[in-house]
Order: sequence, then structure tokens, then C-alpha cells
Amino acid sequence: MKKTVLIGMAAVALVACAKKTPPAEVPPATEQPANPPGTATDDSVDLVELPAMQADLVAKAGSDTVYFSTDEYSLDDQSKATLAAQARWFLANPSVRGSIEGHADERGTREYNLALGERRANAAKDFLIANGVPAGRLTTISWGKERPVALGSNEEAWAQNRRAVSVVVK
Repeated sequence: MKKTVLIGMAAVALVACAKKTPPAEVPPATEQPANPPGTATDDSVDLVELPAMQADLVAKAGSDTVYFSTDEYSLDDQSKATLAAQARWFLANPSVRGSIEGHADERGTREYNLALGERRANAAKDFLIANGVPAGRLTTISWGKERPVALGSNEEAWAQNRRAVSVVVK
């Protein structure tokens, strides 16, 4: 009986002293920005792009993109002309909606570029609304520097990435 008790106590001691597997590492919580990249500011969901209609917008309005100077979100005359043509297209196609995407170049912090992209998208949206496009048909998204069209750390690439793009959605 003593032998059985000793074996039982030894087993308990071994189990108690055994190295336990550490829990899986949990990454620290990160604070999310108020409007993460790709989030529409009007909380709309499931915007579906319409490639054929997008091509028609580009063909008839001349471009779906307007460009900005460094750290700017004001529209120049060329941008206003492009947006006026886009407004005419949206008015001629009342069944579609638009998502205005604001972008920035790689310089600056993520937060700064998200805010700048939002101001650029809103500047384009406000111009379209002022030219007759119903506000309910337009949303905005800021991608900040997350979706460059041109790679590179030079003025040529940066100039292409400072933009607002009108995307046709349903």
C-alpha cells in the first residue's frame, strides 16, 4: 500500500512540476482611426463598382480623376472642368451612384494622409453637388496613402498619387 501511495504522490509531483505550454501570444490592441481606409463616411456598405459604366464616365467626361498640389485640397480650374463634365454625366445617368475616393502621396503620417484624402474627396463631392448631382447619390472614402497608382519617391509619382477619383457604383 505504501508503494502505491508513493507512486501516486510521485505522479502528482511530476504533473505539478511539468512545464506548461505558454498561451498563444495575443497581439496588443491597436487603436483604430475613426474612419479607417476604405470606409465610406456615410456608413454605406457593399458598394459594387460598375466597370462598364466607369468606362463610359471616363469616355464622356474625359477623366474620373482630379489632381491636387502638395498638402492641398482646393480645386484648380482644370479639376473644376473635369468635375463639371462628371456632374453632367451623373445627371445623365440617374440610376448610378458615385463613390469619391480621396488619396495622398506617401509623405506624411498615415493619419495626416487619411484626413487629407478625406478633404480632397469632400472637395470633389461638394463640387459635384453644387453642379446638381443629388448628395444622396454620392459617398466619400479616404484611402490616404494606402493605394498609390504610381510607385516611387519622387515628384512625378507623388503628383499622380495626390488625387480624388470618382468611382461609379450601384
